[in-house]
Amino acid sequence: MKSTQNILIMKASGEKETFDVSKLKNSLHRAGADNKSTDFIVGEILDWLYDGVTTKKIYSKAFSLLKSQSHLNALRYSLKQALLEMGPSGFPFEQLLGEIYRRLNYDVQVNVMMEGRCVTHEMDMIATKNNTQILCECKYSKDQGKTVSVQVPLYVHSRIEDILKIREKESKYENYSFSGLIATNTRFTVDSIQYAKCVGLELLSWDYPSGNGLKDLLERENVFPITILENLTQNEKTEIMEKKIVSCRQLFNNLSITDSFEMTNAKRNKLVTELEDILSF
Repeated sequence: MKSTQNILIMKASGEKETFDVSKLKNSLHRAGADNKSTDFIVGEILDWLYDGVTTKKIYSKAFSLLKSQSHLNALRYSLKQALLEMGPSGFPFEQLLGEIYRRLNYDVQVNVMMEGRCVTHEMDMIATKNNTQILCECKYSKDQGKTVSVQVPLYVHSRIEDILKIREKESKYENYSFSGLIATNTRFTVDSIQYAKCVGLELLSWDYPSGNGLKDLLERENVFPITILENLTQNEKTEIMEKKIVSCRQLFNNLSITDSFEMTNAKRNKLVTELEDILSF
């Protein structure tokens, strides 16, 4: 097994960094791989690794090896990448978040214009249940290295305060409690988290809050984006998402949407089997 001390890998941003085997091990463990599987995959990656390889190629290699060990763990491992492939628009991510909250028995509206005391605002999602209402702003990025800075909770908090100055006076919202939420597929800076805690804003990112982050909710509620599917091309996925079908469950319940695709019976059967496997987790 070769030494990795001097092997530089290429990040998605174009920056180079020294390969850190602990990051690979941690990502495999988070996906559910046991020590034996992790050791096997890490050994294979280290034997294959070369100077200048991209992080995307490392991910693809690890995913392929993990899939040979466990399809479920491979699915979990590929989830973050699948979210990054939902763009460039943030609209599919907003729709996916709405699907999570519907699974949590909320009544959900996406992209809603709301009157504030000073100006009109567009809110990415409103989720309502049992006289509680969540006003949500989504921050989507195709760059997994991007973080949400403190400026975002600063302006989101002011927008929600402006909305609530009107909404809290409306009779139909009597006895309602309101909360603001910022959701992202990446991560928040330390300042963002500190400010949100101070003003009472809720935050949802890939791994925050601990044990109840976006990754946890997606897995627990079985809301997987269609970009995780292997039996659709990227163009097919894009066309489906343009029709507001963003989750595997939605697609399974609306399979006729693929009728216009040039898809052989064998490929269609593979797609159906893949969807059934995902929805059974």
